Amino acid sequence: MSDEPGPAAVVRRVLQAPPEVVYDEWLDADGLAEWMCPRPARPTKIELDARVGGRLRIDIDDQGFRVRVTGHYLDLSRPHRLSFTWTCDAWAAPAPDSVVTVTLEPHGRDQTLMTIRHALLPPPEADAHAQGWTRVAAQLDDRLTNHP
Repeated sequence: MSDEPGPAAVVRRVLQAPPEVVYDEWLDADGLAEWMCPRPARPTKIELDARVGGRLRIDIDDQGFRVRVTGHYLDLSRPHRLSFTWTCDAWAAPAPDSVVTVTLEPHGRDQTLMTIRHALLPPPEADAHAQGWTRVAAQLDDRLTNHP
């Protein structure tokens, strides 16, 4: 866990795939297009430069409301941890760089306990992001279960 101050959204879920498979999903733009963003929102464009310091960009359409998330990778420790900054252009200025940290622990037989911790969120965003990451984790689990 991180000790960053400020509001955070924390979501845990057991996924039906080993950590290596789950980790790779987080760095696959085509895969992310299937499960990133809580439905009915959908990514319309995903750009990933998956290296420490590399940039990421996710353009999102949520029933006509369009937002862009940008950030850069802070940690890529396959298969157990990845971390990146996350700034949404819909947040009130000045929009802070929040930090998403995903930890992946072996759990059971060919399963993973995934923890998503989204820290340094603007105070009004923490609850909405906790709900959103919960749905995203469920969508990832569905993808892993139905598209092994």
